[in-house]
Amino acid sequence: MRAILIAAKHLAFAKTRLGRAVGDADRMALAEAMFRDVLGAALRARAADHVAVVSSDPALLEIARTAGALVIDEEFPRGLNAAVRLATAALAAQGVATLCTVLSDIPLVTAEDIDAVFSELAEEERGVVLVPSRDLSGTNIIARSPAGAIPTRFGGQSLARHLGECYQLGLPSRVVRQRGPALDLDVIEDLNEFVRTPSMTHTYSQLARLGIAHG
Repeated sequence: MRAILIAAKHLAFAKTRLGRAVGDADRMALAEAMFRDVLGAALRARAADHVAVVSSDPALLEIARTAGALVIDEEFPRGLNAAVRLATAALAAQGVATLCTVLSDIPLVTAEDIDAVFSELAEEERGVVLVPSRDLSGTNIIARSPAGAIPTRFGGQSLARHLGECYQLGLPSRVVRQRGPALDLDVIEDLNEFVRTPSMTHTYSQLARLGIAHG
């Protein structure tokens, strides 16, 4: 069984580096818009049997539940890697063998991007596929087979950490660069890059409302 897992921080703690630029209320609304875009892409993907969301944020969990996704309530903010570990164990217990974890701040990700990641990892193969951030330091998507093949190491230099884990365990690993998913929105410069190309996304509409995009 294959599943997509979206890991989303509680909105109160999401995108804090954007707080000075847009204010807390708008920062949280922007984080929610990004989440909606990623969730929509995941639900449109064809390669997975299920879409799950792990978060401690009641609003995000309700959005996911209403859309038909599985919800995993981490109950309180544990940190991204701990939340993914919790969700991975829960999904593996339900029979998920291949798990593609997608961060909730890459609003340009498409269903086709996610399907392409799954296609790089045959169901019977043990291994890991990694989609890096633009600067090749972070990891924005990670697909693992089996689901808990390696622990996630989201944070500074996560791409190298994930590759190092695979090397130590003798697991096949592959880095797949994808233009849309590479752009995670953390700082104002990322927003400026994002709005250079108008898109039919919740995120672009939210930025237009804030006057950062003209749409």
